[in-house]
Amino acid sequence: MRPELSDYSHLAGGKVREIYEVDDKTLLLVASDRISAFDYSLEPAIPDKGRILTATSMFFFDLLSDVPNHLAGPIDDERIPEDVLGRAMVVKRLDMVPFECVARGYLTGSGKKEYDATGRVCGVKLPDGLEEASKLPEPIFTPATKAEQGDHDENVTFDFVANKVGSELAGRLRDATLEVYTRAAEYAETKGIILADTKFEFGLDEGGELVLADEVLTPDSSRYWPADGYEEGKNQPSFDKQYVRNWLKSPKSGWDPSDGSLPPELPGSVVEATRDRYIEAYERLSGRRFADWPGQHA
Repeated sequence: MRPELSDYSHLAGGKVREIYEVDDKTLLLVASDRISAFDYSLEPAIPDKGRILTATSMFFFDLLSDVPNHLAGPIDDERIPEDVLGRAMVVKRLDMVPFECVARGYLTGSGKKEYDATGRVCGVKLPDGLEEASKLPEPIFTPATKAEQGDHDENVTFDFVANKVGSELAGRLRDATLEVYTRAAEYAETKGIILADTKFEFGLDEGGELVLADEVLTPDSSRYWPADGYEEGKNQPSFDKQYVRNWLKSPKSGWDPSDGSLPPELPGSVVEATRDRYIEAYERLSGRRFADWPGQHA
């Protein structure tokens, strides 16, 4: 008999995930169908999104099985309640590092804005003349602070991270971030997909080992572009939530992210198209059918 979600104490909630206590060593990490953009949770939710993110994370945890990760049980672990099966993971308790560990292989998003203003991204000097979606000479580590709901993640330098957590741990974070990004990008390329950038979260276990945690290489945490449509100097079609960001920034939404107002509801066409893109990303990357993933949308 599987437990009920109410059997667990709710510890914390974020823009997308809810965390429950299983016991003194493990947690239940539940991915909701909520979607966030510009640091706001949006309405309505994207059907099946929590399952898609979990399926994608589990695929990459398996693909990168030699990288220590936070999993403490399989996707059908008997400790997972039936109503969140397929979108929940039993994970180890960790001392989480308070930074988003971002790797960029291409110039876009907030990195492009910073580059245009300073020629740098998070303190990393880049060559002159780079354009939107330019491939960087080599991937770079561009950490960011973690924002609360409605606040903005802030790009910071490596030295800032080192000052907060120590230079030894900062170096380990940078090395692990770039290693995992590089391996994932090389794999995605074999599937006809460009991994432009991604963000990871890491924690430390009781022995001080660095452990990959939270979601990993999902369409929420990554920018995925179809390789056959790539063209430097323009915005790329994507399999990620950039589609939602683009709609919010368009005149159709009638919303200005800079005026402090809450974002509008997403129209049904945007919700459906976003779900389709997320599923396509998972299926192309994994070679599996999403219809075979456990659980159902609730």
